[in-house]
Amino acid sequence: MIITDSQVHIWEAHRPDRPWPAEEIAKKVFVAAEGARPHREEPVSAEEMLSVMNSAQVSRAIIVPPSPVGDNNLSALEAAARYPDRYAVMGRFDPSAPDARNLLQGWLAQPQMLGIRMTFHKPKWASWLDDESIDWFWADCEKLGIPLMLLIPGRMDVIDKLASRHPDLKLILDHMGRLSGKRDDDCFADLDVMLKLAKHPNVSVKASSAPCYSTQPYPYKNIEPYLRQIFEAFGPTRTMWGSDFSRLPCPYTECVNHFLQELSFLRGDDLSWVMSRAISDILKWPEPKTS
Repeated sequence: MIITDSQVHIWEAHRPDRPWPAEEIAKKVFVAAEGARPHREEPVSAEEMLSVMNSAQVSRAIIVPPSPVGDNNLSALEAAARYPDRYAVMGRFDPSAPDARNLLQGWLAQPQMLGIRMTFHKPKWASWLDDESIDWFWADCEKLGIPLMLLIPGRMDVIDKLASRHPDLKLILDHMGRLSGKRDDDCFADLDVMLKLAKHPNVSVKASSAPCYSTQPYPYKNIEPYLRQIFEAFGPTRTMWGSDFSRLPCPYTECVNHFLQELSFLRGDDLSWVMSRAISDILKWPEPKTS
């Protein structure tokens, strides 16, 4: 089976020629929100990630540059250029940049670039959700066929409006729309709000970093009912596995095997869609042919 990880972070340490934003340089770990499991301190190289993937027989991965390093996608694109059969990129983009509209026009012309990943967990970005300042961005992405991955927990109302206004815009919800600081039943208490978005055919879900949302040991049985609900709502063609490797509380192989072996509702063709075909189809990244 082809397995495609829908989210891994690869990054370099701060350096003068590729600086991090000033407010991030002094931090030693990546923390998305209070109570969230931090990403590891050391950078993750393309080669290390490949070694980890190989150990779990994961074929390919989508590189999602992490927010603390800023909007520079060079490290991710360089990794994908070195290993084009193993990596593709959902790059970071700043719609408030002076030349943003021009940059967007040629976005998908960048080799191995498949779309954009937006994060809204900080106030300076969250404000864009409640004004009209980036309405042009959503419209242009729809017109240009640029898929979007969105880290937007707690704001499913925004997704509902965007999906209705832009029916041809592909919207992918990161981490099942969960708040990263919550666990177990508390984490999924508002799942029904997210499940209602399944009515929009242009909305899909990354069932990524699932072990991060359970305090139980492998195979995290307490969250299986919620994963089943997500799968039943969005179906195999709009549900995709992912690891978010650098903040996993478990070995990478366990994260893979959780979906491959432990979820009773995932079998046969459905499993192959969730483990690779869905993300490959939505992002138009053809799977390699198998013998």
